[in-house]
Amino acid sequence: MALTMQAIERLFAERGGEQYSGEPVTQLEHALQCAALAQDEGGDDELIAAALLHDLGHLLHDFGATPTLRGLDDRHQYRALPMLRGVFAASVLGAIAGHVDAKRYLCATRPGYHDSLSEDSKRSLALQGGVFTPLQAERFIRGPHAQRAVQLRLWDDRAKAEGLATAPLGHFLQRARRSMLVTA
Repeated sequence: MALTMQAIERLFAERGGEQYSGEPVTQLEHALQCAALAQDEGGDDELIAAALLHDLGHLLHDFGATPTLRGLDDRHQYRALPMLRGVFAASVLGAIAGHVDAKRYLCATRPGYHDSLSEDSKRSLALQGGVFTPLQAERFIRGPHAQRAVQLRLWDDRAKAEGLATAPLGHFLQRARRSMLVTA
């Protein structure tokens, strides 16, 4: 079943106020900050949609607070994809699906990147397969949506600022709507 924009808006209304595990922001604040960074840094509508929706998978299940403390990888990067497929372009889905592997890639290729991660992000990294080997990193970055996933990941890392004002959800839903394959 495809997610309509109304269903996405409802999901943010119902679950967006939940704490983003291990961070000083809610799920909605994180999504809005990530989308705002994408917009402010010249991302196209598809990247803004990916930034807004990249963690939607967290809202589709309830593993409780901070599942990484219990050794759980919620595989959130894949959870929403079946419901977004056919609604958004492959570039949106590819950036969402790749944002976790982009963290693994950046840890392997950027000195100091791993140390900059929050404690929860470091725990999830271990659960998600750890730092890429050089060969894994090379294979990842050659993928069709890898560059977009890396850019999304960098915004994702910065979108955790307590009390940061952003445009409202409706603004970013409108930007995401412009990148839809079908009007839903």
